[in-house]
Amino acid sequence: MSRRARRKRGGSKNWFGKFVVVLGVILIVGFGAAFFGLRAYLHSEGFRSFLATLVSNGAKIEGNFKALKWDGFAVETEGYEGRSEGVVSSLKVDRISTEVGFGALNRGAWEIKATRISRIDVSLDLTKEAQAVAVETEVEKVEEGGGWLPDKVELESLEVGEIAMDAKTKTGMIEMDGVSLKVFPERGFQDYKAEVTGGEVRFPMKWAPALRVEKIEGTYRDGSVFVTRGDVGAWKDGRLSCFGEYNFEKKYFAFEGDVDRVRCDEVLSEDWAKKLTGDVSSSYAVSNRTGNMVVSGELKVENGVLTAMPVLDALAAYAETRRFRVLQLNEARVKWRYANGELSLSDLVLGSDGLIRLEGNMVVKDRKVDGRFRLGLVPGTLSTIPGAETHVFMPGTHGLLWAPLHITGTLDDPKEDLTNRLVEAAGLRMFEQIPETGEQVLKFTRNALGETPAVVIEQGRVLLDAGGKVIENSDKLIDGGEKVIEEAEGIFRGLLGN
Repeated sequence: MSRRARRKRGGSKNWFGKFVVVLGVILIVGFGAAFFGLRAYLHSEGFRSFLATLVSNGAKIEGNFKALKWDGFAVETEGYEGRSEGVVSSLKVDRISTEVGFGALNRGAWEIKATRISRIDVSLDLTKEAQAVAVETEVEKVEEGGGWLPDKVELESLEVGEIAMDAKTKTGMIEMDGVSLKVFPERGFQDYKAEVTGGEVRFPMKWAPALRVEKIEGTYRDGSVFVTRGDVGAWKDGRLSCFGEYNFEKKYFAFEGDVDRVRCDEVLSEDWAKKLTGDVSSSYAVSNRTGNMVVSGELKVENGVLTAMPVLDALAAYAETRRFRVLQLNEARVKWRYANGELSLSDLVLGSDGLIRLEGNMVVKDRKVDGRFRLGLVPGTLSTIPGAETHVFMPGTHGLLWAPLHITGTLDDPKEDLTNRLVEAAGLRMFEQIPETGEQVLKFTRNALGETPAVVIEQGRVLLDAGGKVIENSDKLIDGGEKVIEEAEGIFRGLLGN
């Protein structure tokens, strides 16, 4: 190889080497300038306004962060405050600390690392519609740092020590306090997983208990929150579990779960709590898929005891037994559904082995009751009532005698139609078998009606006996005896309502 060729080849190598060095210097200077430029922007009012924009637009509220205190890329602030005339009426965030990273710049985002918040206070007015809040800070951001700066954030993790909330609704205030929150990203910051622990939620409705939050886990994905696990305490020892979905854009929700370890006296009104005792458990499902909220489920009562029901007291009196006054329930279940102010009970079953079984459906609206049932009794239970087991109750399933039962009236004053049918049947049988059944019907009527009618009945019996003796001993007084018998029959008819 000639000297000129070698010189030319070596010259090309020197040129390439110099190019690499110069390029390296340019890159170092460029990265250094970008680094300090980003750092300067982070410390500027433009970045503080940018963060305020994200929070304000997300919560539909107008507000700002307090002064940011930087230590390198770690930052602290006393908090954020905002107000609006919309759904989120106020938002206050206390003591925020985090760190900003550049690892997501290639995705057009700021990295927000290990964010910790001491407390969040939020007030909602759910009687209002959401309103958009325009906060002009994008211009400031462009002027400060240029349009190439990231316009979103990627949250690595978030911990909130305590959340307090009050929400105004049409029925009153919902209050929550003492709740802790942890948030972590999933699927490359496309989804977020949240974990809620502790705290209490209180409702304005008298029938709704305060809920003690134990643990709730969920995921945010594509504009929806999915609750994958929810464990909540209610009443004294009650437990509530739930899972489901809420879509923010469509305002659609659907949840389901179970409630157990609840006592009847904790969920029933004071009057009905005296009539039914036991342990309640129920499945539930709540949804607004049809446009209106619908709640449904299946309820069961364990260790149930039913007392002081008017129809049961009547049966106890007619059957001359106290067994109906206090019923030990070996089976108590019902399917329920609530929609548009109407409570529907279907496939209701109340059973006490060897004595009674009740099956049917009921509708309650505006505290008015309309129930259609079948009442089954063990044969022989009402044998002391003339006509009860031939005119009112008929043989049917489960080896029982069955009769239809219609319950009307109100929750405070229910009415039933079985009593009148028993009285009518007994009256018919009495007139069929006079005088053989007279003593039996008189005894039944006295037990059912009390001591005052008993005095009148005894007078009727004396008259009847006297009439019989007169008829037997003197043909001359037969007309007088017939009059006495007619008067006695008139008394009996009056007592039986015939």
